[in-house]
Amino acid sequence: MRDNFISRFRVLLKQNYLAQVCLGLLVVIVIGSIAAPLSPYDPDKINLMSKFQNPSFQHWFGTDNLGRDYFTRALYGGRVSLIVGACSMAVSVFFGSIIGTISGYVGGVLDNLIMRCIDIFMSVPSFLLIIIINSFISPSIATMVFIISLFAWMGVARIVRAETLSLKERDFVIAAKNFGASDFFIICRHIFPNLASSIIVAASVSIAKAILTESSLSFLGFGVQLPKSSWGSMLQNAQSQVLDLPFLSLIPGVLILITVLSFNILGDVLAQALEPRTMK
Repeated sequence: MRDNFISRFRVLLKQNYLAQVCLGLLVVIVIGSIAAPLSPYDPDKINLMSKFQNPSFQHWFGTDNLGRDYFTRALYGGRVSLIVGACSMAVSVFFGSIIGTISGYVGGVLDNLIMRCIDIFMSVPSFLLIIIINSFISPSIATMVFIISLFAWMGVARIVRAETLSLKERDFVIAAKNFGASDFFIICRHIFPNLASSIIVAASVSIAKAILTESSLSFLGFGVQLPKSSWGSMLQNAQSQVLDLPFLSLIPGVLILITVLSFNILGDVLAQALEPRTMK
């Protein structure tokens, strides 16, 4: 099943030019963020004599109100956004997959109890709660990962549960039960491997949401604190110059847009690869 999924994804990727562009842009952003320390500029060094410079060969994205190289800060900001997004995705997918699998496989009272709890959590405005909780905790990358993951696992759990309900009625699972296989063995050997494709799709959507949430928190001042940069904090810092120097707002905004949109489009391609009937 995994090999068929990978083959279908490759075919769909070749047919979708936009998805290829998005994948290429993501690779460039990730490589640029990883290589940020190679920049000759210190992202936090203040040089008031060079503030508000326009983009040039010396400063590709210009400089901000404190004379800091904007390109370097964008690279380091990408590191923060991608790390928070990836870590939040990993934590939420891990716990969401385990809870969703147990809920769908066991069923009965436990399934109803877990699903009702998830329904209650999902009915609450999560972003408002994230802001409230974050205001009482010292802002840091670890804090943001914890808070975002706390409200992101429910969607993954629902997706995994629905898939588990279908898988546990398949012939190979029933045969394993008849041969005396334990529930733990069935889940590890038969359920989880067949959930891999759905989990990958959920992960692509989850990381996009986590990056957007982190950027929103940083924009409101509840994320990574200055002088450290993130795309959201760069947007916040550029508010006062949005009319005079629009590129200060445009650059981090476009980076957020490209990253989130790319993950969402690639997630759609992954979802299509799960449904062979949608392929032409």
